[in-house]
Amino acid sequence: MLKLTLMILLLAIPFAFSACDTAYINAMDKMGYAKRDLLSSRVKSARDAQAEAKKDIQSTLEQFGQVVAYQGGDLEATYKKLKSELQNSEDSAETVRNRIDAVENVADSLFSEWKTELGQYSNANLRRKSEDKMIQTKTRYNEMLGAMKRAEQRIDPVLNPLRDQVLYLKHNLNARALAAMKGELVKVDAQVDQLVREMNRSIAEADKFIQTMEKEPT
Repeated sequence: MLKLTLMILLLAIPFAFSACDTAYINAMDKMGYAKRDLLSSRVKSARDAQAEAKKDIQSTLEQFGQVVAYQGGDLEATYKKLKSELQNSEDSAETVRNRIDAVENVADSLFSEWKTELGQYSNANLRRKSEDKMIQTKTRYNEMLGAMKRAEQRIDPVLNPLRDQVLYLKHNLNARALAAMKGELVKVDAQVDQLVREMNRSIAEADKFIQTMEKEPT
């Protein structure tokens, strides 16, 4: 019975967070903070989180390279630094995921409200103009969100082999194990390059979307 209760609570957590965020968005709107401005702010936060994650993952790769190229000194300390760098990357990846979710929450609220308000127009010309603007904004948003998600989806394929290597090193911290990792370093390096390219595209799309949102009124 206790296990079932815990499972229900765990499954409810995402919905609880979503509900709380919706309440927060609506409260901010009533206080005069438009959903449009909140969306722009959250896109900035997601963009900055991706830039930070990119930097942390590159730093983790660099430290992995230093471990593989070990030539002497305190190997245990070098390993611990790699483990710490990996944890930083894990934390940054989680932040990216959370901030993309936050972007989606406020965007869903904005476009749902916008669509509802179209039915409140008595002037057909104004309604058509607003609908055209909504479609344009949503198209740009979907392009930006798609770029963000493509970048985010490349994070785990980069972190997974690094997780494996750190776990393996925990019980095999010796020259033979390090020598066997050189091939893995090349593979991860290529994956990080792809991730960086996707993140740069995503950051550029976010910048374009932010500029558009800040220039054009709804």
